[in-house]
Amino acid sequence: MSNNGMEQIGRIVKALSGYYYVRPEQGGAAEPTLQCRARGIFKKRGESPLVGDLVAYEPTENGEGAVNRILPRTTELVRPPVANVELAVLVFSVTEPTLNLQLLDKFLAHVEHAGLQPIICLSKLDLAAKDGTGADTLADIERIYRPIGYEIYSTSSLRHEGTGELEARLAGRLSVFAGQSGVGKSSLLNSIVPGLELHTAAISNKLGRGKHTTRHVELIGIAGGGYVADTPGFSQLDFQELGVDELSGCFPEFRERAGACKFRGCTHTHEPFCAVLEALENGEISPSRHEHYLLFLAEMKDKKRRY
Repeated sequence: MSNNGMEQIGRIVKALSGYYYVRPEQGGAAEPTLQCRARGIFKKRGESPLVGDLVAYEPTENGEGAVNRILPRTTELVRPPVANVELAVLVFSVTEPTLNLQLLDKFLAHVEHAGLQPIICLSKLDLAAKDGTGADTLADIERIYRPIGYEIYSTSSLRHEGTGELEARLAGRLSVFAGQSGVGKSSLLNSIVPGLELHTAAISNKLGRGKHTTRHVELIGIAGGGYVADTPGFSQLDFQELGVDELSGCFPEFRERAGACKFRGCTHTHEPFCAVLEALENGEISPSRHEHYLLFLAEMKDKKRRY
């Protein structure tokens, strides 16, 4: 199968109309991609390469290439379909739109379930400073999420504040950005990835701001050898892929206490001798986090009843 030992390892940075665009892993973002087809063996096995996959590939006669095999994946996202993502940057604006903690907790639960490491990125600091609304929100986020162990970056794309630190954190990693429309994801990406400007502006003008659009996923190389998946992201969230019994495990502060609950399979809602409810009472767990957990649980049970 291999052509004079020409097989190399590369990463799929884009997939379009049956072609996979593979960039050599050694060269980094500066290297040109090779347009490849997947070998017939994938179809037989019912396997399909994904953007983000590390693959063994080789050049073929016609200036194209062939993907021979997929290297083991560390993570796999269904929506957007990307493999090997390590970090999920959850972009929330401090103001305009007002920060919604329930939505933030929903994103965090999804990211935990996918096995990614979440990073909370607060955008539009300049607006918050200007109208004075942001100080309390920032203090709340720090108070609730820092003790759980979540990393928080405060940024202003306009003033280039905090973007350098975020960029340094993403170096050498494959990251995905997620958040509602209008929170400043595009501006943030543009300040981290110079030259991306065209891309986001053209798309948002053509489709109208805030519409949920599905386009192909593409990896954009960033300084320091990392990639950012430029994707519509997980802006449409429901808990369909998540089982009711898995939800509490997606809250790290519940997960680490669950072993001390008296009953196995404790739902942390009403049971006696529940370590999570005790921690809530002692002020060790944020009331808003537990409240949102109960809401999500009810939402999931309701869905289950309807289907």
